Parts: sequence; structure tokens; C-alpha cells
Amino acid sequence: MCRTGQAPEPGEEQDVGASDAVFTSLLEDSAEELYEQAPCGYLSTLMDGTIAKLNATLLEWLGLDRSQVVGRMRFADLLTVGGKLYHETHFAPMLQMKGEVSAVALDIKGAGKQRIPVLVTSKVKVSEDGEPLLIRTTIFDARDRRAYETELLRGRKAAEEARQQAEADRERLQEALAVLQQNLLPSALPAIPGLEAGSYYHTASPDLLGGDFYDLFPLGAERWAFFLGDVCGKGPQAAAVTSLTRYTLRAAALHEPDPIAVLSTLNTVLHERYTSGDTRYCTAIYGVLELEGDHVSVHLAAGGHPSALLQRADGTAEFLPTPGGMLIGVLPTAQFTAARTRLVPGDTLLLYTDGLTEARTGPNRELYGEDALRAFTADQPAAGPQALITALSGLLASFGDGLDDDTALLALGVPTPLPTPASEDLK
Repeated sequence: MCRTGQAPEPGEEQDVGASDAVFTSLLEDSAEELYEQAPCGYLSTLMDGTIAKLNATLLEWLGLDRSQVVGRMRFADLLTVGGKLYHETHFAPMLQMKGEVSAVALDIKGAGKQRIPVLVTSKVKVSEDGEPLLIRTTIFDARDRRAYETELLRGRKAAEEARQQAEADRERLQEALAVLQQNLLPSALPAIPGLEAGSYYHTASPDLLGGDFYDLFPLGAERWAFFLGDVCGKGPQAAAVTSLTRYTLRAAALHEPDPIAVLSTLNTVLHERYTSGDTRYCTAIYGVLELEGDHVSVHLAAGGHPSALLQRADGTAEFLPTPGGMLIGVLPTAQFTAARTRLVPGDTLLLYTDGLTEARTGPNRELYGEDALRAFTADQPAAGPQALITALSGLLASFGDGLDDDTALLALGVPTPLPTPASEDLK
């Protein structure tokens, strides 16, 4: 900047000179040159669409000479077949009605028969008295945009295909999990003369393998073994522990007549198998049934598991306490508690996992608890194991989302003899 009364500094003289050169160059650019070299295409047409003027940019895209276009072609002639059809049916009628159409996607026929995607904006110029004179059209090259949209569509298609594949994989996984879950449980309980049995399994999450298990199998003449338990955790790792636990209990039951010895064998196997830091353990009740005339003797032992519940034929319900039993697999040596009872006709022995008693109920989401279970059982008629299982499955369903853990039920009992029909009077 020059200071009044002083000569300009040398640097300032250069700046002013440079600015003057730029300004002079700008003045030399005519409106026509700007029009011709614009980065977008410009053309003007008569009202019937005949091209009267277009810039060099558009001519370069078309690969044509000006003499081939001006006065010889209509705007629609520059479009592809599909673009021409859209122009005739939509673009031109909208332009006639509204006087302006903005950013419509069309394709023009480029040099070498290349299809060039463009965005077209047209506006009708009118005279002072409102008569339409000509149509001015601006054409923007949309090749980059079309490529982006194509890539976006390709990405969406790939994402949709991936989603569908994931859904299919998920369905196959659920089917595999269901088959594996079924293999961890008996497909059906055996029929035992003089004894009735019922079972139920509730899966809290169909996407995860549960850790609850039960079984009932023969040991010999008039002797049957049963167990029910709960492995810590869910998923494939818990399923592996469940499988090991079931087969260990079955194998030990054939060699150990004492339920405490059977659980001790399981404790040793689990502790040795999972002693490397990934501690895995379970709770379980294991027992033996012996059929003795009209009643069944029960000898069982428990490790860290809720006590079994007895529904008596006289309508009462009581727990069969097994206090002090330790978790199975945590320590090299564990203490387990045994108990004995007799089942007479009408009695039912119920084994369950803690998903039942730890369900959340009521507005305060309180634990259901053992006392409520005993009261519920006492309220049910002593109609045998299957009737009790049916009532309990209905109870579980009533918990709704308050039941957030897997739950296994196993009920064993002596059926009440059917009354003997009275003999018909002799005629």
C-alpha cells in the first residue's frame, strides 16, 4: 500500500504490478470465452427444441462439430433412446407447464457411442409480454456421481447379500445348536414298571447352548439311576462340560453303588480336566432308585445343588435337605451330602435347577424362591410326576421375561393304583 507523500517500497511496487496484471487478464476474458470454456455444457434451443447455440465443452463431449449440430439437431437428438423417451413423456411436458426443470438425470450420446450420464436443468426465457422465446439448458457431467452411485448400490447389494448369508448361517447355527442340545439330554425317559417319570427343559436363549442336564437310566434288576444338574456358563464350552459330566456320571454309576462316591468321581474328573486356569464346575444331584414292592427307596447325594422337593400323597410338600454339599470340580476333594427317603403310591420326587427359584416375579422383580415353590407344589393335587411337570411348565411360562436362565425339571414317583372295578351283581 502506498503512503501519502512517500515513494512506494520496492516490494509494494511489485505487488501492485502483479495485481494489475491479474486484473488486466480478467478484463480480457469475455463472457463468450467463459461460456465456451465452462466446465459444464450450455445450449440454447428454440421452443421446438432445435439447437441454436451450444458451447465448446458440450461439443467436445458429443464429439461433433458445431456445423453438425446448430440448426440441424434438436436437444432430444443428443439423448440416448431411454433419455429421449423420458424427455418426450416427462421432461418436455414439465418444462412446458412449469417453465423450468431442475437436475434431471439423463444420458447423452457421447463421442465414440459412449453413454454420458448428465444432470440437466432447463429454463424457458420469456419476453416482456410473457411470450416464450427460447429454452436455455445447462448440462452437468455426472459420470463421477454415477460411478459413486453405482459403487454405493454395489456396496448395498453386497451388504444385503452378507446380511442374507448371515441370516442363513444363523439359522444353520441354531439348527446345529438345537441338535447338540438334544444330544445333551435324553430324547425320552425310559418306561419303568411301577414308576412314573416326567421331565421338562426350558431354554432361556435359543442362540446359546444351555448348561442344565438330567438323565434316568437302568443299573440292573429293579435299580435305576438318575441325576440332574447345572453347569456354570453357557455356549459351546459349557456344552463340553455338560457332555463330560453326563458320560462321567453314567460310567461312575456302573461301578460305584454309593451316590457320594459317584459325585466324588465326577469332582476328580472335572478338577483334573479344568485345572489350567479355565475353571469349570457344576452342581448336581445324583441318586439311585430301588423298586421294593409297592414303594421305591431313594438314596441320593447333592453337590452345591438346590434340595430335592417331595410332594406327598397326603397333599403336603417338603424338601429333602442335603446341606453342605460343595460345588463339583472346584477343589481336588469336595464334600457331598447324602439323603434317603421312600416313595409310596402318590408320592413324587421333584428335582429342578435354580432357573426356577431364581426367576424374577412381581412388580419389584423379587426372586421366586424355594418357599414359593414348596407352596405351589403343595397346592397341586398329588396326581403324579407328569401332572406336576405340566403345572410347573405353566408356572415357568407365567414368569415371562423374568425367567432369564435355563431350567430343567425331573420328577419321579410311584403311581397311585387304579381302583378295582366293582363286580356286577349276579342276575
